Amino acid sequence: MSTPHNPLGDRQISRKSLLKAAALAGAVPVLIGGGTALARDTAAAGGTAAPLTPDCHDGDAPTGEQIEGPYFKPGSPLRTSLVTAGTPGTPLTVSGYVFGRNCAPISGALLDFWQADTNGNYDNSGYTFRGHQFSDANGAYTLTTIVPGLYPGRTRHIHVKVQAPGQPILTTQLYFPNEPRNATDTIFDPALVMTVRQVGNGREASFDFVLNVNGTPKPSTSPTGSSSPSPSSSPGGTTTWKAGTSYKAGDQVTYNGVTYVCIQAHTAFVGWEPPNVPALWSRR
Repeated sequence: MSTPHNPLGDRQISRKSLLKAAALAGAVPVLIGGGTALARDTAAAGGTAAPLTPDCHDGDAPTGEQIEGPYFKPGSPLRTSLVTAGTPGTPLTVSGYVFGRNCAPISGALLDFWQADTNGNYDNSGYTFRGHQFSDANGAYTLTTIVPGLYPGRTRHIHVKVQAPGQPILTTQLYFPNEPRNATDTIFDPALVMTVRQVGNGREASFDFVLNVNGTPKPSTSPTGSSSPSPSSSPGGTTTWKAGTSYKAGDQVTYNGVTYVCIQAHTAFVGWEPPNVPALWSRR
């Protein structure tokens, strides 16, 4: 690992070392944060974006899990923006990448976000400040929202569930730097602090998720090689779930003898079987 006095001293330059060097050079004007900074932050500040090193021997541990809390609701809308033109609060954009342990980006990863409004309240009757999305072909995601408000007992935070295709769900929370309540929140984890910078009257934050998977799981619309059951009709208009099928809200399927109702229109692919994606299917 390189030192602050010689950030590029190692022959093998890790992704983290490269980003630290850029920060030391003043290329990334950010607030203090504990999350993984991003190479594209350099480009946003007028520098040259650094690619992922082939070695990528950062030793990144998987992103830590945190409690779900009492306010999660399945079936959030598919969207990357949780705000409208009149939404009160400080504008916030959160962006980053989803990686596996080998530092390869994961495309098609599900990210399901939920948070409090600017007054610290959760919408438990609807889906305000709730939404899910999928990482793109490069493993990138972007969320447009506001800085969440505070409520008793907690510091400022955003909830998220992240899941690579066909892999376990990571439930965790993202935190803000320099928050007084970080010191008193009993579940606060400094490893989950985002890198945040002030931009005009809003903020931009970045955080990379590292999932406990190897390789680069990719979504596939082909059921070839899948253990998913073959499609067949069932009584009452219910069919057996099949990868590659386009489903709309209200459609019913069976999977391993259990009936599920589609709650978000989508095209199914291997790895997103109904029990694995509560954002898309609700068990009857």
